[in-house]
Amino acid sequence: MDMNNMKYLTLAAGMVLPVGIGCSQEDSSRPNVIVILTDDMGYSDIGCYGGEIETPNIDNLAENGLRWAQFYNNARSCPSRAALMTGLYPHQAGMGWMAAANMQTPEYQGFLNDNCVTLGEAMGANGYETYMVGKWHLCSEWQCAGNVKEKWPHQRGFQHFYGIPEGASNYFRAAMVRDDERLPRTTDEDHFYITDALSDTAAAYVAGHDFKKKPLFMYLAFNAPHWPLHALESDIERFRDRYMQGWDKLREDRFARQVAMGLFAPGVELSPRDARVPAWDSLDVETQREYAMRMAIYAAQVYAVDRGIGKLVAALKAAGQFDNTVILFMDDNGACAEYLGKEGISGVTGKADTWESYRINWANLSSTPYREYKHYTNEGGIATPLIVSWPNGIDKSRNGSFVREYGYFADIMATCIDLSGGKYPKKYNGHDILPCEGVSLVPNFSGQPTRRGMTFWEHEVNIAVRDGKWKLNIHHVEDEPIDLEKLELYDMEKDPTELHNLAGEQPARAKELFAAWDAWAQRVHAYPLSTVGYGRRQSYYRRFMNGAFEDNLGGWQLSCTGDADVSFEIDTVHVIHGKTARINVAQKGTRPRDAFMKWNFPNVDGPSTASVGFTYQTDKPNRLWLRLEFQNPSRPKVLDREILLDPSGGTVRFDGIELPQGRFQLVLYVGDTEPGQIWVDDVILNLKDKES
Repeated sequence: MDMNNMKYLTLAAGMVLPVGIGCSQEDSSRPNVIVILTDDMGYSDIGCYGGEIETPNIDNLAENGLRWAQFYNNARSCPSRAALMTGLYPHQAGMGWMAAANMQTPEYQGFLNDNCVTLGEAMGANGYETYMVGKWHLCSEWQCAGNVKEKWPHQRGFQHFYGIPEGASNYFRAAMVRDDERLPRTTDEDHFYITDALSDTAAAYVAGHDFKKKPLFMYLAFNAPHWPLHALESDIERFRDRYMQGWDKLREDRFARQVAMGLFAPGVELSPRDARVPAWDSLDVETQREYAMRMAIYAAQVYAVDRGIGKLVAALKAAGQFDNTVILFMDDNGACAEYLGKEGISGVTGKADTWESYRINWANLSSTPYREYKHYTNEGGIATPLIVSWPNGIDKSRNGSFVREYGYFADIMATCIDLSGGKYPKKYNGHDILPCEGVSLVPNFSGQPTRRGMTFWEHEVNIAVRDGKWKLNIHHVEDEPIDLEKLELYDMEKDPTELHNLAGEQPARAKELFAAWDAWAQRVHAYPLSTVGYGRRQSYYRRFMNGAFEDNLGGWQLSCTGDADVSFEIDTVHVIHGKTARINVAQKGTRPRDAFMKWNFPNVDGPSTASVGFTYQTDKPNRLWLRLEFQNPSRPKVLDREILLDPSGGTVRFDGIELPQGRFQLVLYVGDTEPGQIWVDDVILNLKDKES
């Protein structure tokens, strides 16, 4: 273990090495299972899929195992992880969109429901000791912010957890969780780097596991190479000059290697450079240096993942368990074309005080040879490497070969259940569990087919169906109307890069596949389809506030400044309903705004009318201020009321408030409230568009 990492590993894993619990008899015959997931990594970034980034440890798993030429995720982090974790389609698990918003239907609630089981729950029930290390991203953003532990991995079947519940993190200044304890945010940037912290913790879990009592199941979910571009200086140096070759030449080089290794047939066409990406040679040298540095940092992030996998493999070998361990490696979506940061080389350093992405320019390289990216259901958005290593279970004659049959993330659940020798439950914790949608990949290990059959996608109205060699696709642009008749049909055997749309030549086949998709969408309740883009969707659903505090104080902005001494917490003993917010005033300030609870929300499609209010209790006569105001402080307040609080409690409500278009905040100001305690619950914010 790197001694530089010892300091943070002691904090991260507590250095309490876990031992098997429960079963007392030896259980060493079944294989251990480790599922490894990377984040926002492109199809061709690793060496064994054509990339120029050195990934010797991952490549070694492929050389001594199997690679899938066609394996599919679900286009973006949350829905992909839901499918992987539950064996269901994302909508069935409650994650039809993202953790960014509860869209007010069970299928789009933004967190896992109780009608699914996780890999941790299923493998634990089948006699495995279960570990998770890394990024969860299967609880809502408000639940993460509110530390709603019931939605974290430790409460969803993973007996040991170290990682982040959220979807993204500063790599050097992370707020980690161990089991169900939120650790202090890391600040020692010389000795903490999240990728290494996750790798070292996973290796420590393996080193401390009692394999004689129980087999091990581990889910290792790196948040790399997801933005921001943060990497160790020593790793960046390895790649600093490499990318001055530019994306045009590197795409050609990657594709040539893919054809040479047999990943693609010689007749397959490389997709053209994305029209939104300029030719490399058209850029001035300074811009080339800036973009080369972006890709160098990204490559360093991938390299750090590979180093971590090497540590994990070494720990398995030291424990004498590598040959009896099934390792499955994959990524959660296609390359990420999202734009973060600013122009200019000065801000692209890879250090903790930057927040940058490598952008569509390099995502186009990472997607080689495909079109499109994360979010879309073209191959560039949903195709992932899948590597499986299992020395005891895969015949050496098949080492390094490709599996040509396609598979889907839900198959990982079925595969793990198959490997465990156990069963997928029909009930769990008193809840009916939906049937698994996956098929086991174990037959592929010996060259037999799984016959997965029709597979379906919907993400932000990007739609796809795969049925044998045929694939139907609908490509949707955010905030534009849905056109469910704009069908794309591809022969994936002849045209895996989706360059020749055959829908015009075979309209009956295209319509037949869409009819199958429509039936699936009805079955999993993918309808209604929302065309609203990510940012507007995330913002719009803040209108449905966390007013009952089911997500603790998640989503609320809390502040105390000046002379005031005020704290906010959730009370589950003295409650009005369920969970209640308690405001503790130790010392009053001089102004109401010295302390407050604030909820921001948009009224971008206004005008509308609003109703606001809350229920309260107080330990003595007191007061607070309720204001409904523009987020821009220079604009006039819409509602400004001093609320006198009676010891007998009460309910406050104001209706028919006229709201113009704009961005607003509902605020309870308590900065100059008298010392004491106030309980607040059932805060309401009801908006009604006037035209409705």
